[in-house]
Amino acid sequence: MTDAAKPMLDLLIAAPRGFCAGVDRAIRIVELAIERYGAPVYVRHEIVHNKYVVDTLKAQGAIFVDELDEVPDDVPVVFSAHGVPKAVPAKAAERGLSYLDATCPLVSKVHRQAERLVAAGRHIIFIGHAGHPEVIGTFGQVPEGNMTLVENVDDVAALVVPDPDNLAFLTQTTLSVEDTAAVLSALRSRYPSIVAPHADDICYATTNRQTAVKAIASGVDLMLVIGAPNSSNSLRLVEVAEREGTPARLIQRADDLDFEWLAGVGALGITAGASAPEVLVREVVARIAERFDVVEREVETTRETIAFKLPRGLEAA
Repeated sequence: MTDAAKPMLDLLIAAPRGFCAGVDRAIRIVELAIERYGAPVYVRHEIVHNKYVVDTLKAQGAIFVDELDEVPDDVPVVFSAHGVPKAVPAKAAERGLSYLDATCPLVSKVHRQAERLVAAGRHIIFIGHAGHPEVIGTFGQVPEGNMTLVENVDDVAALVVPDPDNLAFLTQTTLSVEDTAAVLSALRSRYPSIVAPHADDICYATTNRQTAVKAIASGVDLMLVIGAPNSSNSLRLVEVAEREGTPARLIQRADDLDFEWLAGVGALGITAGASAPEVLVREVVARIAERFDVVEREVETTRETIAFKLPRGLEAA
């Protein structure tokens, strides 16, 4: 029986959404480190880009810092899921710090590819966003001067490289599939011999969440993306919806919802970036249900079953 006092609202919830296997693993590493070593456990940078997750781990005993210099001697430190330059674990080892690397295995795969390509004498064109922790971490895997960053098609046109016939490319794992395709097309057009990675570097979770948004965007009047403003994959979900012609808003949690956005909206889409937990999705749905008689439907485009192993020594914690 519907509540006649509330307007009806069709709610289409994208699946897959929210946590990916790499995020699950990174958070679990911090939790198990606290369990095994006791609080505090230090974490260099946000373990993942989500304030709710960071605050929850702080409450359990994690202390987040920007640099290793802020970590006292004789306490464990965890490196974030985005990856770190080689100099960071090297510095930790010099200080005798016990450290755990929570880098997503798919980011680590890109790191190893970078090492192999440079060892083979190739210069790498890296497609990514300047200043993002993943980009900084990947550039830090090889000696300076062996990689060049491009963010868009215009950057490709302006490229100056040491040997145009000896190039390879890699990409950040959380990019827009369509935007990256345009950059790759420009690269291949300008440098026909450029070497591609053996498999797509954009991670399965990023691709799946973008596909899920595309599946519902045309059927809704507005898309809400739950995620952090510094989360690359969440920002890309907003862009994907807008590219489909659907207005989209990025919110971190229910308190950010402005009900004026829902004026005239009969169908609303919801998704969550790969660092946003499901509890925030349910929180947003509950807030919407305070004002609307919600008819909720999940639209699943694929089912994810991937899980990543924990670092050796933590499995039995």
